Amino acid sequence: MNSSNPFFKNKQFDKPQTVQVDEQGNRSSVLIDYNNTMTISGTINKSFILLGLLVASAALTWMLTDSGYNPMPLLIGGAVVGLILVLVASFKPHLSAYLAPGYALFEGLFIGALSALFEAMYPGIVIQAVGATFTTFLVCFLLYKYQVVKVTEKFKSVVIGATITIAIYYLLTWLLSMFTSFQAVHYGNSWMSIGISVFVIVIAALNLFLDFDQIEKGAERQMPKYMEWFSAMGLMITLVWLYVEFLRLLSKLSSRD
Repeated sequence: MNSSNPFFKNKQFDKPQTVQVDEQGNRSSVLIDYNNTMTISGTINKSFILLGLLVASAALTWMLTDSGYNPMPLLIGGAVVGLILVLVASFKPHLSAYLAPGYALFEGLFIGALSALFEAMYPGIVIQAVGATFTTFLVCFLLYKYQVVKVTEKFKSVVIGATITIAIYYLLTWLLSMFTSFQAVHYGNSWMSIGISVFVIVIAALNLFLDFDQIEKGAERQMPKYMEWFSAMGLMITLVWLYVEFLRLLSKLSSRD
């Protein structure tokens, strides 16, 4: 069982880099250039680069929205192009050095437009969601770093199962709401809906532990250098999911006031 983040389920993480097999099935050692292999520090640096690009793109979108520009084209366009780049990178991880920055820029358009819409309805909600997201990330990182939370196989299976359940639930309710008059319980601001949002946030946060673990395993297995971009992109996906869920939760709480 690997990380439920689709990026970290890529087969590239399972390929040993220190052994080569020829056509006759003979295994031989491969000389590794450590300057061209994945490292944890390299992944962290690239994560900061992607985060900077995402924030810059989101800030630009926010300013355009404030000046009267319709945010919907940016929201939809950013989400669609970002999804396409994610799918391409999933099949072509060696292109991640180019796809990851593109994803950050287009996802920034989506995040900026979405944030502007929520801020217009609930002033102050964005800074709360940003603070909650990065606080959650920092807490999870420290818990993982000091091994307070250990990523066991049972832990992975529970988190992956819950994540798949959430994905199926969201997909089914979205399809039903499009073609019928069905109104999913998580759409409102009832206590049941708030409880669902809290549960989803917890699962998204737990996915961070799986992502940290997979990054560490990738460095130990001496994956190619481009996997740093690939892994950084995967972390951005989880953080974006976490931020959006915090926006939804805070909006539900604010609407009850």
